[in-house]
Amino acid sequence: MDATFDWADVLRRLGEDFAKRAMAHDADDSFVAENYLALSRAGAFAAGVPRELGGGGASHAELCAMIRELGRHCSSTALAFAMHTHPIAAQAYMWRAGNKAPERLLRRVAAENLVLATSGGSDWLNGSGKLERVDGGFRLTARKIFSSGTPGADLLLTTGIYDDPEEGPTVINVPVPLKAEGVRILDTWKVLGMRGTGSHDIQIEGVFIPDAAAGLRRPPGKWHPFMHTVAMIALPLIMAAYLGTAEAARELALKLAERKKHDPFVPIGVGEMEVELVGAQLALAAMIEIASKEKPGQATTARLLSVRTLFARAALRTVEKAMELAGGVGFYRDAGLERLFRDIQAVKYHPVPEKPQAGLTGRVVLGLDIDG
Repeated sequence: MDATFDWADVLRRLGEDFAKRAMAHDADDSFVAENYLALSRAGAFAAGVPRELGGGGASHAELCAMIRELGRHCSSTALAFAMHTHPIAAQAYMWRAGNKAPERLLRRVAAENLVLATSGGSDWLNGSGKLERVDGGFRLTARKIFSSGTPGADLLLTTGIYDDPEEGPTVINVPVPLKAEGVRILDTWKVLGMRGTGSHDIQIEGVFIPDAAAGLRRPPGKWHPFMHTVAMIALPLIMAAYLGTAEAARELALKLAERKKHDPFVPIGVGEMEVELVGAQLALAAMIEIASKEKPGQATTARLLSVRTLFARAALRTVEKAMELAGGVGFYRDAGLERLFRDIQAVKYHPVPEKPQAGLTGRVVLGLDIDG
């Protein structure tokens, strides 16, 4: 794949088909399986793997553009794809920085068209699940929630907590094959919005994790350097799905308001919506720039999370203004706007929500321990 390959254009063409199914997946809480199959056929799941390792070689900014484009057509597909993409992007970042530990996984994604899911958002700093030491490795027992894209994934990247006799409770990163004996996907994803992401609970009962597969170890509840990398790389990718959603709402609201554009209040509503959308666009651009220029660490995390809060506020307000602009017609399901309004609400629940973010940023500004 040459350097001029335009991944966003590929997803734009696919997205036109995805948009036709978005309402049906929302209506029956069904996973966007057909869309995942189309993404797989296009090689999109390996887009973020470096070319040297057999992948598409897309940059972080290009991956954000891909997810943003998907968000304009199907919010759920965009968010599920972001959850596959962000661990790959973080691993690729570390590999390019000289850490060769991620190479095996990255090569597997490219060679096997492997699709990933992650429980990172719900586990975050604390981790979850119990790891018990057995001959040759561990056994993991856990219930993982909010694992987007699970019905279409091959491998869950998750954590377990091992009560180390010497170090005490320790979070260990572990991969769990989703077809392994002892893994069950529970039909729990009955939610307000983003209904097509298939973010079901996963029940894991004593699944064996060989020593060779057990990865990074870190203390629970603490900002390990790896988590600073995850925040810096993952959050712009996830937020890109919501920017696409907000942009789709803006376009739809303009169409719905066309019949009353000579109403003197309509230009005001359009202007208010546009201001909020520009704010969201600028915030995402700032997050992408931080990820491209800064090094992971608490100062970078504090700044990026502050911008993430600004982004979420603006994205939410964009869709609220879109609803106002559309008027009563926007309240009907068939119009499609109320689905986008419900989908955008999920932006509130990704790490790190506004109140914890304010506390974290405040501690960094005051020179206090970030983990205090």
